[in-house]
Amino acid sequence: MSTIIDGLSLGAIYALIALGYTMVYGIAKMLNFAHGDIIMVGSYVIFSVFAFGGHPIIAIASSVVVCTLLGVLIEKVAYKPLRGASPLAVLITAIGVSYLLQSIAQLIFGAKSQPVNMGSFDVLNIAGIDINVSTIITLAVGAVIMAALTLFVKFTRTGRAMLAVSEDRAAAQLMGVNVNRIIMITFAIGSALAACASVFYLMQIPSTSPTLGSMPGIKAFTAAVIGGIGSIPGAMIGGILLGVIEKIALSIPALNPYTTAIEFSLLILILLIKPIGLLGKKRREKV
Repeated sequence: MSTIIDGLSLGAIYALIALGYTMVYGIAKMLNFAHGDIIMVGSYVIFSVFAFGGHPIIAIASSVVVCTLLGVLIEKVAYKPLRGASPLAVLITAIGVSYLLQSIAQLIFGAKSQPVNMGSFDVLNIAGIDINVSTIITLAVGAVIMAALTLFVKFTRTGRAMLAVSEDRAAAQLMGVNVNRIIMITFAIGSALAACASVFYLMQIPSTSPTLGSMPGIKAFTAAVIGGIGSIPGAMIGGILLGVIEKIALSIPALNPYTTAIEFSLLILILLIKPIGLLGKKRREKV
């Protein structure tokens, strides 16, 4: 049972990252492969604040602010000029931004891993199951964030504008929606979620490096595709499913070395059965 709970905790982290991928794709129709590196930036912001003796709350708030501003800057400088470009050009740019962020982090902080102590957490025994407090925090805060995002998208003016842009950008623009502003807000929200994910990730693995966000980013993208790229509930389900499967595989000695292969095999299997993902929607292409 503790393995399942740990899997839910890891899945919540993947879901938060996957939400950034799926929101950007759903609204801007682009894959932001630099999104995983926003997690790395968030972790280094926390590391820097701790290095100057800052409080954990200040470190977390600083991480969210810096990552949000960075997401907006990347969208404005790297992606906005390519708004009408081919998908391949945007994809290559995203990969370039990813390597740029990693290289800058390596120049500033070095290539070696740096320890980041988010504090010690007690272990609680609930119904005979030992659960780390960090796991409870991750599950609780992750659930609140995902519920708040769902309510935001469904019931706020900006959220409904996001849905409109996602369905038909040209029609939304004719109805008075500022598409550029909506895409900027989407990048800001996705980057803020990545900063939150970096906090939870550091609770599990208390160290950071320039490549910290690479594998979590790839797995979160996998989760987004499994759930149905462009679907917010799908990203949540895909993240949780991937986290649980990973923890179960790691807990079985015979499967442990093949954990990553099992995760990507799941992606292939689901895409063979349902190419649009679990909750993906078929879109009609206009000609």
